[in-house]
Parts: sequence; structure tokens; C-alpha cells
Amino acid sequence: MDLLRRQCLRMVVGAAALSASRCVAAAPSYPVRPVRMIVPFGAGGNADVLGRILGEKLSERIGQQFYIENISGAGGNIGIGRAALAAADGYTMLVAVPSYVTNPLLYDNVPYDAHKSFDPVTLAVSTTIVLALYPALPARTIGELISLIRADPGKYNYATAGVGSPGHLLGEMLRQSLDLDLVHIPYNSAALAMASTIGGHTSMCLAAPAPIVPEVRDGNLRALAVAYRTRLQALPDVPTMAEAGHPEIEFDNWFGVFVPAGTPGEIIAFLNHAIAESMRKPDVKGQLEQLGFAPVGSTPEEFTAQIGTELEKWARVIRAARIRAQ
Repeated sequence: MDLLRRQCLRMVVGAAALSASRCVAAAPSYPVRPVRMIVPFGAGGNADVLGRILGEKLSERIGQQFYIENISGAGGNIGIGRAALAAADGYTMLVAVPSYVTNPLLYDNVPYDAHKSFDPVTLAVSTTIVLALYPALPARTIGELISLIRADPGKYNYATAGVGSPGHLLGEMLRQSLDLDLVHIPYNSAALAMASTIGGHTSMCLAAPAPIVPEVRDGNLRALAVAYRTRLQALPDVPTMAEAGHPEIEFDNWFGVFVPAGTPGEIIAFLNHAIAESMRKPDVKGQLEQLGFAPVGSTPEEFTAQIGTELEKWARVIRAARIRAQ
């Protein structure tokens, strides 16, 4: 009887131990609650569009909600600063663009340190800037546009989404590299900049592909070149600046993901893998390419190296042009 009792006890203890081990193995470690993705710009912009695509795919893949919080203002500084103050626990992510690198060069004070405030997770996608003209202008190539500008200095101008925006930086690179007399006309958004060129108030506009592509397809703008290493699938007939004879004029308008500095390495690795895998899904890849984005999904180390390179490159352009944010 004692022997039987001991055997039963061992069975009960063993079953309890097995059940406990299964519970431990099944217990989720991260994320166990919704994850906030801060986009430091308003709804509807490129960063917001990408953030929502990414958030949706991460939610589907991981089974936990990844939601967007738009915190706009001061060229992205307010949202980036808010993200820098968040706990380094993986529950706040930042979707950033090149202004993350250029703002410290443009503003006297920014609420973050581009080297120290965040840990890079991945460069999710890359895109560029499209140079598009008022359709009535006679130029149909970059060479013809350069000839027009040089024949009548001071007459031509270019519209962008504002001082220090990617379009402005590319415009300054264009002006400096080719020694052109071009006037910058800043607006408060890419939509307003494009509207001014469509209406003939400005000669050309420089903006990301996503808002420009529909206008080009409808004939409201004429795209002359993309400042990228390859042609865009969304604009297959538009040559690169390199194909037009100016390989030095290139703008990698990237969209990357960061977390507050000090976030555990295993969480960074988890997010990096999840984002990279999402970027490789055929439906996501096709959706992004139609918007003019090229999926990347880099490693944290590769992204860190690119940030260093970007800081050096744009520091030269900004200092030469003496650009300061208003």
C-alpha cells in the first residue's frame, strides 16, 4: 500500500512538473502588450504610410498590436525627442527619416543625440527624391534643364516641403555640384510644393516618389530624373542622375526603425528579424515598390554605419549652403 501510494505521488508530482515546464516554455517574453511606433510627422506622409504598413505586418506576424502615434512638429524633433525619453524596454519604437541625421546640423538645439539617444534596429526601406518639372517647360532631359537654367540665371526655382527637407538638401547638392543659379521656394508640405509646380508658380519640385508618381502618371508633372542608384519600378522610364551624367547627385531617402538606447539586445535582434522578414514578403515588397520604396531590412550594424556616412555627407552640403532651420 505504501509502495502504491509512493508511485501515485511520484506520478502526481511528475505531471505537475511537466505542466509547469510547459507553462514556462509557452509563456511569452516579448511583447506581452501593445507596442507604440512613434512617427515624428503628421498622418498621410511617407513615414506615416510606411509605419502603418510595417505596424500592420508586425501585428499579423507577432500576434500583438503595433500601433502608430503621430507626434509632429519642428521638423520631426518633437516626436524624436519624445521617443528618446521613453523606457528602453522595446515598447516604444521610432520610425525615422534622414532628418534624424540632418536636424542636429540644421537646428541650434535638438532634444536628442543622433549617436547616443537611440539604438538602430534596421534600415527598413529606401527611396529617393524625384525631380519633376512644370510640364510647359521645354526641357525633357537633365541636360536640357541645365542649359535652360544657365541661359537665364535667377529665373528658375524649385519647390520643396521646407527648409532642410530632403528635397531642399538635394536641391542644394544639385546647385553646388553643377554651379546653377537656382532659387529655393520652401512650402509647408510636399503636397503644397507639388501644387505650386503643377500650377506653374514654380519651375520644378523635388519630393519623394509616393506623392509625385500619381501626378506624373496623370501628366500634371514631368519627371526628369531620380536621385537614386537604380531606376524606380514606379517610374521605369525616368533615368537616374547617374544615367543623366551626374552620378555624384544621389539621395538615399531612407526610412529606419530605432529604439531608445539601452534596449536589450535580444529585443533588438527580435525586431530586426521580424521587420526584415516582413520586408521580404511578396505582397509587402510589391506594395512598397508601387509607392517607390525599395525594401532593405539591414542589420543594426549596417544601419549604424550608414548613419555615420550620412552625417559626414550632409554636414558638407549644409555648411556650404549655410542652411539653418527657421
